[in-house]
Amino acid sequence: MKSQLVNEDSGQRTFVVVLDPGEEAFAKLTAFAVEQTVGSASLTAIGAFERATVGWFDLNAKTKIPIDEQCEVLSAIGDIALGDDGKPSLHVHAVLGLSDGNTRGGHLLEGIVRPTLEVTLVEAPGHLRRSKRPELGVALIDLDA
Repeated sequence: MKSQLVNEDSGQRTFVVVLDPGEEAFAKLTAFAVEQTVGSASLTAIGAFERATVGWFDLNAKTKIPIDEQCEVLSAIGDIALGDDGKPSLHVHAVLGLSDGNTRGGHLLEGIVRPTLEVTLVEAPGHLRRSKRPELGVALIDLDA
């Protein structure tokens, strides 16, 4: 993984992060956010995975959808907020394109990069908090925190 700070103005940093083949995207981006002390940000990404897993949220079941083939990251958008543990928490939705033109999409749970993933991460000057919502079983951004 390589990264470059491409802009910094009034407490807002913009990074470009480029992941290498074989790297696991969710873990690498989370580690990057921890290393750079990113407390609040939005991100977009394009690239490709050799395999990936996305999740589909349902109140009764959290379905995992494995994609065991090369796929294009047609769109990935997400955010970073501080979790209940005080560490950056990544939330990314992705649409992945398959060779036959079909797509799979959902919450990005895992993606093994091949050949690249190009990410633009824009930090907000404030910090957001993500708090566990027991009635939903997930942590969501809490604007009152």
